[in-house]
Amino acid sequence: MSRLFSTRPGDDGLPGPERRLAVLALILGTLMAVVDVTMVNIALPSIARDLDVSAARTVWVTNLFQIVCAAFLLVCASFSEMISRRRLYVAGLGLFVLASLGAALSRSLEWLLVFRALQGLGAAATLSIGPSLYRSIFPTRLLGSALGLSALVVAGGYAAGPALGGLVLSAVSWPWLFALHLPLGAVSLWLAWRALPREKGRRGGFDGRGALGSVVMLGSFFLAMDTLGHGAPLWQALAWLTLSGVSGWLFLRRQRRASHPLLPPRLFQVPRFRLAVSASGLAFVGQGLAFVALSFLYQQEMGFSPLHTAWLFTPWPLAIMLVGPVAGRLADRVNPSVMASLGLVLLMLGLASLALLPQDAGVLDSLWRTALCGIGFGLFQPPNNREMMTSAPHELSTSASGVLSTTRTVGQSLGVALVGAFLAASAPVQTTLWAGCLACLLALVASLARMRLAEAARKNGGEQVPQVQSPGKRVQ
Repeated sequence: MSRLFSTRPGDDGLPGPERRLAVLALILGTLMAVVDVTMVNIALPSIARDLDVSAARTVWVTNLFQIVCAAFLLVCASFSEMISRRRLYVAGLGLFVLASLGAALSRSLEWLLVFRALQGLGAAATLSIGPSLYRSIFPTRLLGSALGLSALVVAGGYAAGPALGGLVLSAVSWPWLFALHLPLGAVSLWLAWRALPREKGRRGGFDGRGALGSVVMLGSFFLAMDTLGHGAPLWQALAWLTLSGVSGWLFLRRQRRASHPLLPPRLFQVPRFRLAVSASGLAFVGQGLAFVALSFLYQQEMGFSPLHTAWLFTPWPLAIMLVGPVAGRLADRVNPSVMASLGLVLLMLGLASLALLPQDAGVLDSLWRTALCGIGFGLFQPPNNREMMTSAPHELSTSASGVLSTTRTVGQSLGVALVGAFLAASAPVQTTLWAGCLACLLALVASLARMRLAEAARKNGGEQVPQVQSPGKRVQ
């Protein structure tokens, strides 16, 4: 860990000692947003009972947060270029904390949903620029290790969320789940304001029409995925998909003409970036498929209780926590596309082994297969994220960060929706897992296609190097 805070002559990023507080601010902000989703899921039955509403309506406590967060990722990333990433991160974190207070004090579902939407907007502001802030804080030689640390934090948050939620609910009522964010948020706000790199925002306008198109495109897409995942009539999903497609077409037309586009077209003219995005999206489709399909496999096919199912999932995020930092560190030394491709192979083998899992299999037989998936994904994600961020020109790193976050969310949501579509068609759960294998195979093809490009960039020093100022200095 001390290697992350070492300084060498010629390093870009912040000086070693200043990185500690900056990365701590990012870790706390990410943890609050990630833990919130899985922690609140545990509380939905309690919320439904206390607010006297149906379980179906209470699901929107989670859905609305995720939809708003996903819809505003690109918008927030672009807006940060105008006001600076530090200001946007602090503003988003502050909004998240204040909305958490509002959610804790809510005594009706309607007000709770309002504050959950505001929480989602605050989370979008912090998560959309997180990867680009890591790139600003750490020198390029350590970026893989830094992104490995980020993967550890996210996986740890997902793993700890249900347990933390259950522990809190065993002692106090559900509003305390939101109140927990207040002390952590106050510390994170202070750290972010003090330690994140200062920079001037760019001059020029904001693409308001593009922002509207982006929100409508992504929001309607996620509503379509949610509709499919909950078995609603097909015409509803098609209506949302049609709206998403039309708004997406208008959005892309706008991006080609806008002076400051949310999604710069030249970003996707970089082959390494384009292939890394493709591999990331397809891998997250596979993971999203697996997460939902395994719940049905363990409970309906194999007869495990919900509690046992939760424990059977645990090796996946734990493996990412253990493997992710190591993979990130290795990606700083070897071709990151080799590491990412190896991870996809292991993830694909893990999903195939789960698809072939017999119904009378024991707990240990299930655990090692789930762990293999986690090892594979842990080997894939930090090197691929490193490749995505370093292949983008420095002046487009904020846009690349928004694309990274959006790709992850879109991929996972599409995977979840595909499970619903398969189950609605009465397909076996194993078929869904094989579909996850196919998604990982396509991701592997994309990863292998950029291997020579990545190696050439590594040998020739072709990675973009950012120039940032420490918190005490401002870029002129």
